[in-house]
Amino acid sequence: MKRLLLDTHVFLWWLSDAPSLGANAKAAICEGANEIYISAATTWEISIKQALGKLEAPDDIDSIVEEERFLKLPISLYHGQMAGLLPPHHKDPFDRMLVAQAQAEGLTIVTTDQIVHKYGVQVLAGDL
Repeated sequence: MKRLLLDTHVFLWWLSDAPSLGANAKAAICEGANEIYISAATTWEISIKQALGKLEAPDDIDSIVEEERFLKLPISLYHGQMAGLLPPHHKDPFDRMLVAQAQAEGLTIVTTDQIVHKYGVQVLAGDL
């Protein structure tokens, strides 16, 4: 069993069945024995980008996460502290939060973001 945290772009690719989502990532997400997590940071990022007109995405992410049988990962005070203490490899606060959550919770991040590797977290390539 794997415990996977989907980066925002991977989650959106999954929802839209985008060809950008690689076969290995798709298979891991489909595998019923794996736990698939969606962070509150992901829904926060999506809603901000929607409000700015930079992204079209479903409005009710919460219900979609439940329908997909993914697990909701809230942001704790500890996650916030850890994200703030990370080395400055990444300037994106949402990605920094995902890294902190993956480190704290022992999750593998599914992403195409090459900078995430610099934090020493487990990564599954989202596009291969």
